[in-house]
Amino acid sequence: MLLGDGSPTRHLRLLTGQAVNVHLIAMESDEFHEKETPKEVKELKEPLIRRQVWLSCGTQKLAWAESWWNQAQAQQELTNRNQPIWSSLTKERSELFREVDGLALVNAIWLESQFEEKGPFWSRHYRFFRDKKALTVIREVFNPKLAKWLGPILSQTNTSFVDSFQNIS
Repeated sequence: MLLGDGSPTRHLRLLTGQAVNVHLIAMESDEFHEKETPKEVKELKEPLIRRQVWLSCGTQKLAWAESWWNQAQAQQELTNRNQPIWSSLTKERSELFREVDGLALVNAIWLESQFEEKGPFWSRHYRFFRDKKALTVIREVFNPKLAKWLGPILSQTNTSFVDSFQNIS
């Protein structure tokens, strides 16, 4: 899930056997980028839009995602805002390239509340490219309940490499 270049919504559907529901939390102007924003967001032409969603299967929230877009590009590409990004971007079978840029462990009380699990949570961020230009930057945070389908998750206490990842609070 973290390093794959396939669609996370497709992976969630295949793992759970259930449809993935995209619940739009917000899609608004992002003039003041947070300090935790991936540095790759600077490659996008302003003005920017930030989109945030929950990805659920049944009643379980399995991931939280946010993405940054050039405002005009978002209006062109995201015609159905409750649809997974991958579905929107590939509807006309256009060529896309995905590049995973970073992994992180995220600590956030609001995620613990929504996932009903204790953090930290595995996260990744990546870019989609079209015609050699960055189209969007996406960050996803995964619910540890995915271990039900993926197998046990390594904990901080039994791994030495976890400390080398960026920690977002």
